[in-house]
Amino acid sequence: MDKPWIGECFDLNQQVWILQGHTLVTTPWNNGVTPATVTVLPCKNPGSVEKDKGIPIYLGIQDPEMCLYCEDVGGQPKLQLKDQKILDLYNQAEPVEPFLFYRDQTGSTSTFESVAFPDWFIASSEKGQPIFLTSDLGKMYNTAFRIDLTQPGGKPNIDIFDLAHCWVEVEL
Repeated sequence: MDKPWIGECFDLNQQVWILQGHTLVTTPWNNGVTPATVTVLPCKNPGSVEKDKGIPIYLGIQDPEMCLYCEDVGGQPKLQLKDQKILDLYNQAEPVEPFLFYRDQTGSTSTFESVAFPDWFIASSEKGQPIFLTSDLGKMYNTAFRIDLTQPGGKPNIDIFDLAHCWVEVEL
C-alpha cells in the first residue's frame, strides 16, 4: 500500500473530530465545520499483537500529517498527536505499539483500544474538549465512533473490515 484510507470520525452525539493546534477536539457537525481528515492503515506486521481484540490499525490525520499515539504521563496513559507519517509506521518490520489501536466494530460504530495500554479506549466528552483515553468503556464517556472511510483511489464507503483482507493479502 502506498496511501492510507481517509475519512471522518464522529461520536454518537454527532460530534466530529477537528484539529485545534496539535490537539483533536470534538465539535457538533454542521455545514460550517471542517472535520479533520482521518487516515487509517492496518498493521501489516502484527507480530505479538493480540489477534482476538480487533483489527490493529494506525490512526492519524492528513493535514498536517500526524498520528495518534499513547504514552505514560505521570503514571496515566495519555492520547497525543505526534508529527509522524502513517506510511512509515505501516512499513515498519515490527508493530509500533504506542501508535496502534485495536478497532472493534459493533454495527456501524467502532471502539479504538490502545495496544500499548490494554483496556484504555479513545473517548470523547463535551463539545470543544480533546479526545482522550479512558478505561471506563462506554459508561461515563463516549467510546463508540463512526468512521467513514474512502480507500486510496477514491472508492467510497469502504468497511474498515476490508483492512483485514488487505492485512491478509500483505501477509501472503
